[in-house]
Amino acid sequence: MRRAFFFAIGIFVFLLGAQCLAVDKFVLKSRLPPPQKNQWLVGDQPKVGPHRELVPPDWAPWTLMSTGAVVCLYSYTVYRSPPPK
Repeated sequence: MRRAFFFAIGIFVFLLGAQCLAVDKFVLKSRLPPPQKNQWLVGDQPKVGPHRELVPPDWAPWTLMSTGAVVCLYSYTVYRSPPPK
């Protein structure tokens, strides 16, 4: 069980690093409703809620990918209990 857990965590971290390598920035949309403004004179315009941008640093993809690979390799060294008889 521990072996599969470590392998899954390693794959997840590796794929997160690969995703950071391919993406320039992440834009997170807020769940809060957009601020209401009274614009009866200009009509209804689409309202955009606040959002947050995350820009991964240059070292993040390579660090995440190498950490994920090391954790995957570690999962193969974790003791595997013998099957029940």
